[in-house]
Amino acid sequence: MKPTRDNFFQFLDWLFYQRGAEAYLGEPVTIADHMLQAAYCAEADGADEPLIVAALLHDVGHFTGAFGDDYIEKRIDNRHEEVGCAVLSPLFPRAVAESIGLHVAAKKYLCATDAAYYDTLSDASKKTLQLQGGVMNDDEVRAFENRRYFAAAVKLRRWDDAAKVRGLRVNGLLHYRAMIARTLIAA
Repeated sequence: MKPTRDNFFQFLDWLFYQRGAEAYLGEPVTIADHMLQAAYCAEADGADEPLIVAALLHDVGHFTGAFGDDYIEKRIDNRHEEVGCAVLSPLFPRAVAESIGLHVAAKKYLCATDAAYYDTLSDASKKTLQLQGGVMNDDEVRAFENRRYFAAAVKLRRWDDAAKVRGLRVNGLLHYRAMIARTLIAA
């Protein structure tokens, strides 16, 4: 299902209530748990509404791309960040879509610039890092730091990394509906 402005909340319900119970790439949480925890982390960190919405929707590309669920086993980069950005950019402000589009690059960046960061990644995230091209080189780091949504993407990445806690109780999707609607309208 491809989200549009007219069916976005139907798409969201499908994503969270039908697909959301699926395991999340070898992590100890479901897909819905992961996305809700990322939004919770953003909200707890005092992020603005567009960035909270970006945290909630950052993995939408896993559900709207061309690859199946076994892409990691097949050693394929599904480019979910680019797919998510492309799908959401007609619907949301640039801050939302671009932050999502850069959250994988932010992982590669943090691995290049923070010596301790790699060790904080889950095993699944370490595997996908290799599929995603590995750690940035110096030229890539400088180019990434010059991107408009660089700082937002790094924050989003950290919330993404923190959003893998089994049994963590957070707000449900209903909590974010009005925020999503305001952000959709702002686009």
